[in-house]
Amino acid sequence: MSYHFRYDPRSRYIALYKPFGVLCQFSPALDGPADRQTLADFGLPNRVYPVGRLDHDSEGLLLLTDDRFMTTRLFDESRPHPRRYLVQVEGTPTDDALDALSVGPVIEGRRCLPCRVIALDYVPDLPPRNPPVRYRASIPTSFLILTLYEGKNRQVRKMTASVGLPTLRLIRISIGGLYLEDLDLEPGQWTDLEAEQVEEIFRV
Repeated sequence: MSYHFRYDPRSRYIALYKPFGVLCQFSPALDGPADRQTLADFGLPNRVYPVGRLDHDSEGLLLLTDDRFMTTRLFDESRPHPRRYLVQVEGTPTDDALDALSVGPVIEGRRCLPCRVIALDYVPDLPPRNPPVRYRASIPTSFLILTLYEGKNRQVRKMTASVGLPTLRLIRISIGGLYLEDLDLEPGQWTDLEAEQVEEIFRV
């Protein structure tokens, strides 16, 4: 299904591979370590702002633009778009846990929307993280791909915790039909998106 969005050649559309530990804002942090990185540390153009956000301890695809209509369109609840996350969790998911995630667990008194869940049977090739994910020899870790149609505060982490699978690492790998792996970016790198790439975001 494709939703209409008009690419504006006067605007900037940017994809950033946000690293772990970076605040999704341009202004300095008001609390926490004074040297914590922000978006201002990556040489981004003036006047662009993030479309949505990723928590400081999450990684992956982040969109930035100066086209305010793009943000309005992406967060139109009547026409939700998928967001896919690669999630490393502590433990081995059972069928019951996967079913509970796909149906949508109840978090803080509210049921999440149904989502797609895929349990990987391999360890994906990922760039190193600083600091590394904690390692416990007695507890295995597993990888899931979750496709969500909503983005509540720390939702993925709360969802996996609710079924006994604490999140260790969280990487957003796609927004709509735009995939991080197709952009050939390393953590901290960004690129301007062409019209066709912007349209892929809305082609789901």
